[in-house]
Amino acid sequence: MSKVLLLREPSQGVPDRYQTTLTSSGYRTICVPVLETVHTNLNALKDIIREPKAFRGVIITSRRVCDAWKLALADLAESPHEDREGVARWSTVPFYVVGQATASALKELESLYAGIGFCRLDIRGESSGTAEQLGHFILNDRTSRSGQLLYLTGDKNRDTLPNILPGGGIELHPLRVYETQGSSTFEQELLVALESFPKDYSAWWIVYFAPSAAEFVTPILRRHFDFSLSEKTGRKMKIASIGPTTATFLREVLELQVDAVASKPTPEELVSSIVAFDRSHEL
Repeated sequence: MSKVLLLREPSQGVPDRYQTTLTSSGYRTICVPVLETVHTNLNALKDIIREPKAFRGVIITSRRVCDAWKLALADLAESPHEDREGVARWSTVPFYVVGQATASALKELESLYAGIGFCRLDIRGESSGTAEQLGHFILNDRTSRSGQLLYLTGDKNRDTLPNILPGGGIELHPLRVYETQGSSTFEQELLVALESFPKDYSAWWIVYFAPSAAEFVTPILRRHFDFSLSEKTGRKMKIASIGPTTATFLREVLELQVDAVASKPTPEELVSSIVAFDRSHEL
């Protein structure tokens, strides 16, 4: 039975869908967080949430953005009623998201903050697997044509959406709401995770979820996995990527062999790509 190292923080409070989906397909899994998040510009975000009338939609590309929104909502929930009257107006504009995980994170916020009016959100684009696909989805969505779209980002966002949308007449208002840095405890947590698995000859899958995480974590992983051996010489480590952007970074920048690439950033598509590779190499 193959073992899977997921380079991500597991879901909090609910079973992690990546782990449960992999387990149901016969894999043993462990999640090890790679990055630490520092939120920025929360006061500016809170002001925007309080007075949303300038925007005709919101673009959210990651769960970390949802976490920043959650912090701002939590602060507003403790504010006087008149300071949060505008929160309910967010139900009148679309929220554009990349992937089901981001959509699920938004829905969690609805359940937590419906009491202050953050509910009945119009979530669109969750079937988009990449920022490029989401960009073209937004271009084809006529409701996004008038007014600015609030574009919430981290410090390592690519220029995909800013390159696509303005050319289609859509104006963006970018606001950085988080920054990421390598986890100071990653190697320690990795060693604990490795020790929790039996020392056998079954192969490890290492699953990458973002270029920024890959750049930080790969030198550490090289101390504990052999990245140099090809499969023909009995390599016991395989690499999977959550999507094509990360896969391209792994191949072109880190010069790694990527064995499986999810067609969309979902647990089901990730597992499908891993299972397909393993089945094709059983013979």
